[in-house]
Amino acid sequence: MYLSDYFDYLLVGYNFLSRQIPLNVPLRAGISHITLPRHAVFPGPWDEYIKAPPNRSYIRPERIWHIEGPVTHPEAVLDWQETTTSVTLDPGGLVILEFAENIAGRACFDISSADKNSTTYLALAYSESPRFAGRLPDATTDRQERDLPLYLPIEGTGTTCVRPEFVRGAFKYLSIYLPEHSPKPEDIWSEDESSLPPEDTDLHSNPDQKHLSSHDETSHHRHHRERRISISSLYVNCTAFPSNPNPRAYTGYFSSSSKLLNRIWYSGAYTLQLTTIDPAEGSALIDYNRAVDDNHSPQGSWYSNFTIANGTAITTDGAKRDRMAYPGDMAIAVPGIAVSTYDMVAVRTALDSVFIRQYASGALPYAGPPMGYHGEFSDTYHMHSLLGVWNYVLFTDDVPWLQSHWGAYLRAFEYSLAKVDRTGLFHVTSNNDWLRPGMTGHNLEATSLMYYVLQLTVRLADEIVKDPYARDQFGRWNGVGRRMERGIELLWCEESGMYGDNVGRRGCGGREECTPQDGNSWALFSGIIGRNRTRRHEVSENLRKRWTRYGAPATEFPNVISPFASSFELLAHCAAGNHDAAVELTELMWGYMLDGEGFTNSTCVEGYRIDGDIQYPAYWSSARNSHAHGWSTGPTMVLLTEILGIHLQTPLGRTFSIEPHLTKWLKNARGGFATGLGRFEVVLRRMKGKDAGRVEVLDLETPAGSRGTVVFGGTWHVDGGKSHFVKFLGKGNGGGDDDDDGARVEKVSMEWVEETLVEDNDWQKPEMEERPVGVVDWEALEANYVPSY
Repeated sequence: MYLSDYFDYLLVGYNFLSRQIPLNVPLRAGISHITLPRHAVFPGPWDEYIKAPPNRSYIRPERIWHIEGPVTHPEAVLDWQETTTSVTLDPGGLVILEFAENIAGRACFDISSADKNSTTYLALAYSESPRFAGRLPDATTDRQERDLPLYLPIEGTGTTCVRPEFVRGAFKYLSIYLPEHSPKPEDIWSEDESSLPPEDTDLHSNPDQKHLSSHDETSHHRHHRERRISISSLYVNCTAFPSNPNPRAYTGYFSSSSKLLNRIWYSGAYTLQLTTIDPAEGSALIDYNRAVDDNHSPQGSWYSNFTIANGTAITTDGAKRDRMAYPGDMAIAVPGIAVSTYDMVAVRTALDSVFIRQYASGALPYAGPPMGYHGEFSDTYHMHSLLGVWNYVLFTDDVPWLQSHWGAYLRAFEYSLAKVDRTGLFHVTSNNDWLRPGMTGHNLEATSLMYYVLQLTVRLADEIVKDPYARDQFGRWNGVGRRMERGIELLWCEESGMYGDNVGRRGCGGREECTPQDGNSWALFSGIIGRNRTRRHEVSENLRKRWTRYGAPATEFPNVISPFASSFELLAHCAAGNHDAAVELTELMWGYMLDGEGFTNSTCVEGYRIDGDIQYPAYWSSARNSHAHGWSTGPTMVLLTEILGIHLQTPLGRTFSIEPHLTKWLKNARGGFATGLGRFEVVLRRMKGKDAGRVEVLDLETPAGSRGTVVFGGTWHVDGGKSHFVKFLGKGNGGGDDDDDGARVEKVSMEWVEETLVEDNDWQKPEMEERPVGVVDWEALEANYVPSY
């Protein structure tokens, strides 16, 4: 809805849906976000795409990736082996094991033979990508190219597990080897009471916070000689997604004629599971942690035992790193969680970890702990925190939580609103964003994001909190919104047919003119462009024209393909009515992330280079790239909310809208998700009548007690329950975003569908356009490395 229209609507009262359905309708047959269901809400053949393990406490490797040196019977530890033999390693022997999926957790070893009279150290190295599978792990920080290996002490036979503080947040490859020479004392990490900080050190109000360091030369570790070790079993106890003992108990699903799209949806859902952790296992940024916990851990070491929040589960940015609550990541992750696992408690914990550190000015920290202690701030991530509040309340109806945070929310909102000056543009004062350069001045992305947050704040204040004070501000807020609608035109670049990054050097005609992917996507998605359908289509198509063989380039960040910015581009194409482009980009880009060389083939990567290489140009070390990052999971949300078109209009979906788009790429698609009110499900398929005329059939089910609109060749008002519609397309191949033009639609019964129509087996999927490989600007690549923590 165009913002000025919404303020006009407030003057005349609620629309049809809100008049008919009070917002406090009791829940019926829904699920609880506090106590998650223990079984899948929508069981079906699509469960084959779920990547979460059936037994999270016992995950065994699938295959041998590589062997070096003296090793016998390495296959003994594989998942499919039924054997009484053991893998045996002598000094110098190495086995690299590959798991079926990217996983997380504590590695455990059943030792069948080892010298019980001395300590033998087994070296471990983890990697998400096969490129870094070897004797050194991949990287969690940017201080050196690779992390240090972890030495596991083996003292005789029995089960030995990595200690809890050394949970590895994500890995698909595990290297185990016996070093040829004794590791030096400083290479062996352990808890060391002498490294604890002074008693008056602020430890995020957690007296049980642990601290790690290496031993010094006088440490009391046992003398050891390299010995032969035999391992009868190796397994991983997965500690991710602690909210549900059954990690396959999904509350949503997606299935279509595209197996690739199906894999993409479930890879996103699984990524969001890996990035949901126990708050006591947070922050892999040990150098940044040091300002809070005074750890003495050596450079290149790593651990996951920094308590980042109070609670039982929290959603974070990345599984391997940084394992912190970043609000920008949550803009994509929270709706994805809501429609896949419904782990909204983890979302609430993340929001609390940010709001608890709110600054006196009203500003919110760039991220949750260990940030928030030293004034870290980002204008855009601050607004993403407010967006996170809307998404959390929309999917949970947790109004008491909202009311308890409402004062803090309004202070944060007004802090941002004050940065919209007389130009009608948001004036950015912090260059922190998603590591992209140029976030400064009167900025496109920030302005569009502020406009969107303004709309949501009005709805929170008026429809949910019903705050008289906030309602008194609507006139002032409306004035700012209208000023922003005019101000955005200052950034329009007629020649490129897109918006410039900011006023000045990166704007239209500036010496560094940039028409950013993130800002133009937000301009479309936020609605700030308004009713200008021609403009919306022009921006959408110009974004599409920039695609390369491996995805959509983020022109604001040279050499980068960003699944984060591209997730917003998916939403942008849908907002412009170009759903064909959204599905096309999903298959092009996320399909490459699943099947491209060097990726995990199971989770969504943080970013990569424009020529398809797995290096994320934000980091000088390719090994630091996170291959399970929540901000990269856009399709998990978009395929349900935009392609199948299920939109909750009020909390839990008491009122809703459904506007599905099969697009030219799909023969059929179905999916749904559950909330505390019940199940929302859409089934869309191509069929034929007896006269060979082609039709699209829409079947939907919504919860009892709900009411909504269905936009399908027209607008229909429906009550909760089941409904069936048929759109008559004629005798062409069908598909695409223009199918609604002039199509006849009828509401029918399921019996009529079954008696009258048959599956359309003649439909053919069109070929995807060939695109060139992106060209790396090597000079810009060297210049763009961003100092990190």
